[in-house]
Amino acid sequence: MILFRPTGQKELDLIKESGWKLWPPRLPEQPIFYPVTTFDYAEKIARDWNSVLTAPDNIGYVTRFEVSREIEQKYPIQVAGGKEHTELWVPAEDLETFNTGIVGLIEIVATYRDGQRVA
Repeated sequence: MILFRPTGQKELDLIKESGWKLWPPRLPEQPIFYPVTTFDYAEKIARDWNSVLTAPDNIGYVTRFEVSREIEQKYPIQVAGGKEHTELWVPAEDLETFNTGIVGLIEIVATYRDGQRVA
């Protein structure tokens, strides 16, 4: 299963430190890790939220990665709001297990600054 994750610079730096192989542990105020199932949904978050509202440097990224069938079956797709907003809900305490199911590397597929795509 191919998944996408909108992310900011701090999280991206931690992914890079892992050799592009692992998602970093959640912060105490982040009980769920939620990768999304479509580029469009991830783009909307990275462009409209991460790169404009929350990131101190006004930059947001869309990352793409693949997970094994075991992980896909363990975390069923959830609908968050509209039918086009589909994501997996991975409890923070399961993130280490989730990371073992990543196939290949996490990659950046889009970059947004101030709400505009730059790469």
